[in-house]
This record gives sequence, C-alpha cells and structure tokens, in this order.
Amino acid sequence: MRKYVLLIPCLAFLIAFFIVPIFGMFVESVYHPEKGWVAQKYLDFFKQRLSRTVYFRSLLMSLSVTLVALLIGYPAAMAVIGVKSDSLRSLLMTLLVFPLMTNPVARTFSWLAVLGREGLINNLLLSLKIFDSPVRLLYTRGAVFVGLLQLFLPLMIISLTSALENLPRDVPLAARSLGANSFKLFTKIYLPLTSEGIVTGSTLVFTGCITAYVTPAVLGGSRVLMLSTLLYQKASVTLDWTMATVIAMIMFLSTIAVNFLSRAFSTVGVRRWRKTNC
Repeated sequence: MRKYVLLIPCLAFLIAFFIVPIFGMFVESVYHPEKGWVAQKYLDFFKQRLSRTVYFRSLLMSLSVTLVALLIGYPAAMAVIGVKSDSLRSLLMTLLVFPLMTNPVARTFSWLAVLGREGLINNLLLSLKIFDSPVRLLYTRGAVFVGLLQLFLPLMIISLTSALENLPRDVPLAARSLGANSFKLFTKIYLPLTSEGIVTGSTLVFTGCITAYVTPAVLGGSRVLMLSTLLYQKASVTLDWTMATVIAMIMFLSTIAVNFLSRAFSTVGVRRWRKTNC
C-alpha cells in the first residue's frame, strides 16, 4: 500500500496539468452553447480543403518519418548492442544522446547553412557542374522530412536499444543452435520480443513530428503548412481560438489513435509468436 502512496504526487500533477486541460479543450471543441454536444467544429475543419490537405500532409509526413526512423534506427540499435566493449558502447550512447541536448531551434537553423541557395549542398552541386544555378531545397517537403528525421531519430534508436538490452542473450543463441538463419532470427525472435520498444519509439517519433513547430516553420515556411503551423496561424494571426482548439485536439487524438493501432498490431504479433513457438 505504501508504494501506491508514492504515486499520489505524480498522479496529482498529471491530473492538474494534463488531464484537466485536455478534458477542458475536448469539451470546448464538441460543446455548443445552443446546440449542445455536437461535432460541428470538427466537420467544419474537414470541410475546408486547406485543412484537409494540411492534416493528411502532416499525417503522411509523420508516418513516413516514423517508418524511416524505424528502418534506420533498428540496425543502428543492433550495432550498438553488438559492441562488446563497455567503454565504446557508452561512447556510442553518449553520441546518440548528445543531439537531444542541443536546442531544437539551433539544430533546425543549422539546416539553413546546408540547404540554402548558397548552402553546402548547392555549392557542391554547382562546383561539380551538375546544375548551372542553385536549386530550391528549402521550403519543400523534403527539407521538412529531413529536419524532422534528424530531430527525432535519436529517440527511436534509444528506445530500440533499451528493448534490445532487455532481450535475453540466450534466446538468439538457442534459435541459432536450432538452425534459424539471420532472416528467421530477425522476424521470429527480435521483432516480436522488441515490439514494446518499437511501439514506444514509434509513438515518440510520431508525436514529435505531428506536434513539431520550429522545424516545419523554418524549413517549410508557408509553402509546406503543417498542423502545428496552421494552429499557430489560427491562434496568433486570425485569432480563431475555436479552430485552434479543434486542431490541437485533432493532433492529440491522432497521436492516441496511432499509439493504439501500433499496440494492437504489436499484441497480435506477440500472440502469433507465442502460438508458433510455445
């Protein structure tokens, strides 16, 4: 009983500063003083072509960054775990955490020196005479994609590294001794047993991407509107707080939905693995 008492301060903080504000925003987005409980505000959002375009662009961008981060992060995490030297592994983990200690604003603005008209890439392309004039790399979807990937990839790698560290060492060895090749070892052992790390990393990356403001604002500008930049316009430029609240709730509900679906797929995969191997 005493251990649950220790949870009271944390629960009180979450209820006061997270659950109550989120609940208040949700009530405000679905309640009309005259019509009562309606979802008209959400319908008004999706009726607008610009809003639909921004939403699906943000959703697709976040899912794409999450998928690429998973494809890059899993081999990187396996490489870190495979290092036998403790000092070298600690160095690699420090290098992974180091970008997270850098201000996201500074990290995003550094891409201006790389993707600008007189940036590193354009100067390289011009010096190699691939192009006769600078190409537009900034204020494109590709620039936003690269910026978000660089920003949140460490979160995926750290989550997967933690999951792989908790994997019993004798399980892959037993699978190898039973004749499992590398493909079966990865699909039958590593993926099911590290599904929790995949879900955690995917949720962190997706949430960070769909709610990020600095990176889309700097690298995308007004040409590549995302939900976060649209929310800023509604709240600070047009002063449409009602629609800003709806956008904030859509971002929150989309994150919850993606987390729920990823956990559902993870649960199904683990159950199939248990039926096959137990």
